[in-house]
Amino acid sequence: MSKKAGHQARKRFGQNFLHDPGVIDRIIRAIHPKPEDAIVEIGPGLGALTEEILEVNPKLQVVELDRDLIPVLRTRFFNYPEFRIHEADALKFDFSQLMNEKPLRIIGNLPYNISTPLIFHLLSQADVIQDMHFMLQKEVVQRMAAVSGDSSYGRLGIMTQYFCKVQPLFEVSAGAFRPAPKVDSAIVRLVPHAELPHPARDLGTLQAVVRTAFNARRKTLRKALGTMVSVEQLQQLGINDGLRPENLTLADYVSIADLLVCEKNSEGNDD
Repeated sequence: MSKKAGHQARKRFGQNFLHDPGVIDRIIRAIHPKPEDAIVEIGPGLGALTEEILEVNPKLQVVELDRDLIPVLRTRFFNYPEFRIHEADALKFDFSQLMNEKPLRIIGNLPYNISTPLIFHLLSQADVIQDMHFMLQKEVVQRMAAVSGDSSYGRLGIMTQYFCKVQPLFEVSAGAFRPAPKVDSAIVRLVPHAELPHPARDLGTLQAVVRTAFNARRKTLRKALGTMVSVEQLQQLGINDGLRPENLTLADYVSIADLLVCEKNSEGNDD
């Protein structure tokens, strides 16, 4: 039995290895890699996507946490001298160090158990990224693409859309993986905005407002944001305090955050 066949998927790493050739081909066509691209793959696993990318782009770089997989990848792709493996946790990895002249194109079949924190980690480095193509749990992609009023709309969608254009591409059934996960997956394309459509004065304040609101998503804004914003302030912005957090747009949340920053700055100037 080969090392490739003998590697057992590890639950703690959330490993589900893609093996369906039709799905792999469809993903590669969606990514449309070019020889000159600066491509980084997160969690290459046994190399199903890696193999296809390397045929086009032999300078592919990958980030892999499972040290048992690294010799498998080195052996399988020994004939690509420019192929680089970074043994690291993608959640803590500084992707900007990989950028040379071109912005990064990041791809990956992301483990479900870390997908949301990893997306937030990558969004914080969006200025060095050209685009991202990820295989994620279908529900996560739905949350990313959701708009105000949708039941799946929340913090992940708002902050992803703050930084990126979100394009759900297609769904992938559980049978395309070994072992088969208990959920269906979907491919999403994230393209960082050349210019932010709704730039906030202070990103940390925006994140705090959104987080606070959706921690009490079933309450009205009056109660959900009561510790941060007064009813008078919401009315000043033309926002109905009887609405729920899911009824506000990204622009609404930015306007609330900007008002808080302005008022804090004016208080500071009074001192």
